[in-house]
Amino acid sequence: MNKKVLLLFALFISMVSFAQQERKLELNKDTNLIDVTYYHDNGVVSQTGFYTLDGKLQGEWLSFDTEGKKSISANYDNGKKVGKWFYWIDKTLKEIDYTNNAIVSIIEWQKDDESSIAIRN
Repeated sequence: MNKKVLLLFALFISMVSFAQQERKLELNKDTNLIDVTYYHDNGVVSQTGFYTLDGKLQGEWLSFDTEGKKSISANYDNGKKVGKWFYWIDKTLKEIDYTNNAIVSIIEWQKDDESSIAIRN
């Protein structure tokens, strides 16, 4: 019975380990921030950004799809969402403006083959 439990535990740990994204961390001595890069399973960069030494998100964070196309541009100040965030989804670009972790405005653009239209929400 103990061997079965141990085997199941080992299988669970190995599954969790494989499910986590590969990442690279490096202390930037000039900014005193931790530069981080996450990778998709295919080796393409998934996210880039910065952590403070106490683990809070800081500055610009970029997310990319599995083909390397930028999908999100975000900004943090000491762990709080700030500034303009951009989301690229197919032919739609959403701009969300944050102040102190709260949404202030949303603008959405739809692009067809001939023109762009801005829609304010």
